[in-house]
Amino acid sequence: MIINRRQFLLLTAGLAAGCQAVNEGGGSGKPERIVSAGPASRYATDGVYSHFRDQGFFVIRQGEKLFALSSICTHRKCKLNAEPDHSFYCKCHGSTFDPAGHVTLGPARRDLPEFSTTTDENGQLLVKLPAM
Repeated sequence: MIINRRQFLLLTAGLAAGCQAVNEGGGSGKPERIVSAGPASRYATDGVYSHFRDQGFFVIRQGEKLFALSSICTHRKCKLNAEPDHSFYCKCHGSTFDPAGHVTLGPARRDLPEFSTTTDENGQLLVKLPAM
């Protein structure tokens, strides 16, 4: 079968869009995960709560704001350690992040992703994690 230039361009554009969707997780077939982090009242004081570090996130309370940040370094995907000053440190290559997840020292160049959180009708903190 021979295709003309227009058909070729349409075909390659469609393939490129499909590849991009797979790379962005849109074609992975895996849904986002919702993790219950327990009662939101557990996180009443300012600080970093590392109970869910091994599941991929930290819960952070900063004043009235309660949120979740990735516990995985954006450089080479090593698990981060929460420091006493509420910053984050990667023992693999030395990257550091401030309490809001912004890079303060490389080699990491991207800030930590923030995950969506909600509190359900029972007062449970729910964290929405992207598909892996």
